[in-house]
Amino acid sequence: MTILLLETATAVCSVALARDGEVLAELHSDQPNAHSSRLPLFVEQLFEQCHITPKQLDAVCVSSGPGSYTGLRIGVSSAKGFCYALSIPLLSVPTLQGMAAQYYAQHPDYHGMVCPMIDARRMECYTAIIEMENRKGLPPCKPSPCKPILIENNPSATTKFSILNSQFSILKPTSADIIESGIYDDFLNRGEVMFIGDGAEKTRALLGIHLNARYDTDFHISAAGMLPIAMQRLQAGQVEDVAYFEPFYLKDFVAKKSVIRGLKEVRTKN
Repeated sequence: MTILLLETATAVCSVALARDGEVLAELHSDQPNAHSSRLPLFVEQLFEQCHITPKQLDAVCVSSGPGSYTGLRIGVSSAKGFCYALSIPLLSVPTLQGMAAQYYAQHPDYHGMVCPMIDARRMECYTAIIEMENRKGLPPCKPSPCKPILIENNPSATTKFSILNSQFSILKPTSADIIESGIYDDFLNRGEVMFIGDGAEKTRALLGIHLNARYDTDFHISAAGMLPIAMQRLQAGQVEDVAYFEPFYLKDFVAKKSVIRGLKEVRTKN
């Protein structure tokens, strides 16, 4: 099975190709406001590098949110285009679940809770708290030797999910939280919580000091991190309706003034 994986929910644009459960190659960039230009370029480069044509794809998997409204639209529309043109299944992975699964796979010796955090502007973050009940069947996440790196459905209703034979509990469903001291003390008083993602660093001071709070500032969201969940869903036939699938935005879209030089603000008359 050959799967194209697209992760565009955050400031990182990440694309990976995988075959039979192994990541063949991945490209990613954190260049701002560049998802629409980087994504098709990365896909083309990966096809060329891995000697794979679009017709050889068996499915496309996309990160479904929450996250950046524009980023999610770009990723989902691209995934839908491939699936519609090639008549192949569309898979989706809730972004925060994908982040937690990626972290556990990359850190096989960690047994505490994970709180993936995505910056939602101001003092808000999209968060969930997830705990792995067992690690049976979850392979360690190892970088592919041929992987180049470029430096530059409502999931809140789910209480459990699994990867292979590993079971995960969603202790706190996905929500947009205003970060303040003591907000996660109920979980921190139970044990270690690892805060990851682009929202973790900015809120470290606001969360207050707690002996069980841990922060991994080296974590980087990755399209390859979705692969175990994508494989599980493909094998179980948990595919999306290409025509009607929409990302999980969680919050309404709020427009902001463009920061791209040369673009003028357009005002509409009532």
